[in-house]
Amino acid sequence: MEKMEWIKLLNPDRLGQSGKNAQSSARSFFEQDYDRIIFSHPFRRLQDKTQVVPLPEEDFVHTRLTHSLEVSSVGRSLGKKVGEVITEKYPELKEAGFSAFDFGAIVAAASLSHDIGNPPFGHSGEDAISDFFEKSTIGKTIKAQVSEAEWKDLTNFEGNAQGFRLLNRPDNQGIKLTLSTLAAFTKYPRPSLISERDKSRRSQKKYGFFQSEKDIFTELAEAVGLLRLSDSEAIYSRHPLTFLVEAADDICYHIIDLEDGCRLGWVPFEQARDLLAEILGESYMPEKLEKTKGKNEKIGYLRALAINALIEQCVNIFKENEAEILSGQFDTALMDLVPSKKVLRDIIAVSVQKIYRSRLVLETEAVGHVVLEGLLSSFLEAAIAQKGKEDSGQKDLTVFRLLPEAYQEMITETGSFYEISMICIDYISGMTDRYAITLYRKLKGISLPG
Repeated sequence: MEKMEWIKLLNPDRLGQSGKNAQSSARSFFEQDYDRIIFSHPFRRLQDKTQVVPLPEEDFVHTRLTHSLEVSSVGRSLGKKVGEVITEKYPELKEAGFSAFDFGAIVAAASLSHDIGNPPFGHSGEDAISDFFEKSTIGKTIKAQVSEAEWKDLTNFEGNAQGFRLLNRPDNQGIKLTLSTLAAFTKYPRPSLISERDKSRRSQKKYGFFQSEKDIFTELAEAVGLLRLSDSEAIYSRHPLTFLVEAADDICYHIIDLEDGCRLGWVPFEQARDLLAEILGESYMPEKLEKTKGKNEKIGYLRALAINALIEQCVNIFKENEAEILSGQFDTALMDLVPSKKVLRDIIAVSVQKIYRSRLVLETEAVGHVVLEGLLSSFLEAAIAQKGKEDSGQKDLTVFRLLPEAYQEMITETGSFYEISMICIDYISGMTDRYAITLYRKLKGISLPG
């Protein structure tokens, strides 16, 4: 039976570069990945992008930035714990110089960047971009000029694929990550348009790269030895460490969204306490909790214990299924199999009812649709007008000049409606929530520049 090999999966090369580059004695290539992401502009913008609670004034509520940092911390723990087991099981890894710290560094870097492609206003921003192309007049114009696969990218916009595009854009060469980190980052190693989705495979629930990056993903998938699942389509198995990246994200949003909801008063303390206590099981000690002063401190204490418990549970599931993961037979979220899966479903039900469908969240999602659709309309019309497809008026020229110079140059150089659309999406999806609102108000004449 064909299977992936750890020695190949831990590939420190970068696209277009050989592994002969000198490695610092202080930092491995995988640790350098983490540092490159931390210092990048796209990562910095996450500080003003909605996680769940929109544009929070409270300093304890999570943004995409704090969420990403926490996911990365959990991911490092998961990676190191799994790495300790794998390096003992496969002595050739130690002989090649790999350690548990390399596993931790790969998962930490991939986790740190896991939301880097998300547009403003959370997942509703993805829906807004998709709806714009599907329903707008300019969308119908673009549809006639692109392939079926390209149209699927535009009308089913995916933040994971946008993240992969962002990490591999020619003007983001400072980020240029190792092949292993890029592969671990890709939770859904398939394009948007495939002949038939295998619903039993978690990795095919969504897609992980656009048509514009299909060749890049194919190259890295072959380089790290991912299993190809289709002879005719670019569908692959996940990199094994992707299951840990996904688990880190799942752990954080299950537990920390509940904590945020409790701190905001949307979820009663007693309800949040009991849910977290159920994860801890017999290790829950209410008498010790009573010694902690204040509800926020108590819920924070329980959150820490619950995260640690879920880390251990996920590591155990990974260890039990490692052979099936390498053969590509295992394709399930680790958190769907942990002993705490029932209480996790209860937590999601509470979060949906009391947090995700709160009036504040719904109002901001509605605003996000209006803002992103307005920005896309303005910039796409202006960009297409510059290609001579329509009469270019002064308004379009002025709006076009508001784009960064690099984007203007790329649009001028391409004749592809798909690429023009993707470049405009790059610009708008990279905006912070506040900047998107501010620019929209200016373009619509609601407020003046100041």
